[in-house]
Amino acid sequence: MKKIGIFAKILDPRCQGVAGELVRWLRERGLIPLVEENLARGLGLDDGLEGPLIAPKADMIVVLGGDGTLISVARLVGAREVPIMGVNLGSLGFLTEITLEGLYPALESYLNCDYNLSERMMLKVTLQRDGEAVYSHEALNDIVINKGAPAKIITLEAFVNGSFLATFKADGLILASPTGSTGYSLSANGPIIDPSIDCIVITPICPHTLTNRPLVVAPERMITVTLDSKMENVMLTIDGQVGIKLEYRDVITVQRSEHRTRLVMSSDTDYFEVLRNKLKWGER
Repeated sequence: MKKIGIFAKILDPRCQGVAGELVRWLRERGLIPLVEENLARGLGLDDGLEGPLIAPKADMIVVLGGDGTLISVARLVGAREVPIMGVNLGSLGFLTEITLEGLYPALESYLNCDYNLSERMMLKVTLQRDGEAVYSHEALNDIVINKGAPAKIITLEAFVNGSFLATFKADGLILASPTGSTGYSLSANGPIIDPSIDCIVITPICPHTLTNRPLVVAPERMITVTLDSKMENVMLTIDGQVGIKLEYRDVITVQRSEHRTRLVMSSDTDYFEVLRNKLKWGER
């Protein structure tokens, strides 16, 4: 029997009703729902599981909410690479591109082994302090180094495969995956990358030198950034959700992860349709 993990945006009251109906639908078909413990508590279920325990057991995971919820689940899944079906209860998302109306047809297609998978490159970030690796994490969207102090810039020394790239004097630096190219990087004038292409996007945030432009490098490259500013409140942020305070001369290394996020895609829409609708291309 297939086991289906269920995560949801807890703060969205719509998710409770949808999740409860989904649990009933799965059980009626002899499937086993594995409900994240906070969601299960809200549904009055006593068999909820901690998030990290679901991925090793699940054959597929359904995420109810927006792109942010899906991104957090993608990091949780990690090395398991369990297929994730993102269901957006509001407007169409870049990642959660299945609508509520399309949820059950998409599940039926999945159960009939009639579905498409979009495999997305992930990033691995390592923080070194005084020559020792003190933190490591994976990201689906981006790694961001930025400052909290207003009206000040930070200095970042960047290398690619050990070759000096530039000293960025800026509000910060974004290192994005192709999936993350439509996030913070896009807001900082970075390019949109087809998610089927593996690469890393380096985008400075409000650089002091206007000739500093976004750069796309091959996925095999290793990017090393050293914080060369004695300033408080400089942060390393992963997917906009996990933050770590940086110290002077901390070294951040970013490279392609050996793991990938596998998204179950609707057969009714494609990436370029989502892109066109989200960015309202062609509208006046």
